[in-house]
Order: sequence, then C-alpha cells, then structure tokens
Amino acid sequence: MVPDDAAILFSTYVSYGWHPLRETYENYYKEQEEGSRRVFIAEYQGEVKGQCSLLLHPFQGPWGGRGIPEIMDLSVFQDCRRKGIGNKLLDMAEIEASGIADRVCLAVGLHSGYGAAQRIYVKRGYIPDGSGVWYRGKVLEQYAPCVNDDDLLLFLSKKLRKDP
Repeated sequence: MVPDDAAILFSTYVSYGWHPLRETYENYYKEQEEGSRRVFIAEYQGEVKGQCSLLLHPFQGPWGGRGIPEIMDLSVFQDCRRKGIGNKLLDMAEIEASGIADRVCLAVGLHSGYGAAQRIYVKRGYIPDGSGVWYRGKVLEQYAPCVNDDDLLLFLSKKLRKDP
C-alpha cells in the first residue's frame, strides 16, 4: 500500500453507496509502516481494484491476544469481480500469516452483501471457530436482539500448516 491508495479505496467505496471512513485506510497505511499490519493492494490493468489487510497481532475477537493473525477487509471492486483477484489477495495474506502462526482467522458479515465472501472462505477451507455470532465486538448471547448490519459477524479460521 502506498499513501495514495487510501483515497482511491475511500472514493470507490463511497461511489457504491457505502459509508466508509477515510481514516480507516489512512490508518491501514500508518499501521503498515509501523509493522502491525500488512496491506495488500490488488491492481488490474494498472489500476487499484481491491485490497485486503492482515492484522498481525489482533487484540479483539475470539483469537485476540493469542498470536493468530486476522485477515480483515477483503474487498474487490465491483467492476473487477470473478477474475480471481480475491483469491490472489487471500493467497498473499495466508502466506504472510503462515510466517507468524499455523492458523489464520477472519470475521465475515452475515447479511447478503457478504455472500461472495462467505462462499470464498468456505471454498478455501475456513471453518467457524465455535464462538457463535458476534455483534459490535462481543459474543451475541442466545435470544439477544441485534440488527443484521456490518457489525453482525461470524469468526472463521483456517489451519495453514500441516502437523509434522
């Protein structure tokens, strides 16, 4: 990631009617430079077309504080989907994660907007971690109210290395 990528990501997501924060992508760059996050930018035909990040030592969620990297914010721009870009981004994140731990985790939203992500993760061997559904950073207790928004998540993990 280079500094200009933050503006490209932000403006593209706004054009989809999403409500991103520019600071999110600016912080990704800062965290990359500090060494706490790796950011992978996909280019297709010379233009930025997607991104994915890897938080090296997450402190939240079911894997927080356990030394298991977390893949975050995988996104391929709408005009460039179904070209293998998401898989390439995940390949890079998994390779990087395998140098740190034998497992990688991620969270995926549960509403239909995350359908493509849900499918790609299952096809790549990610399985639910067993902690249940999370909402706004906490396990959602049985029968608790929630909204089917971007904060309603299921955590998944994948083993990266085979046992000897």
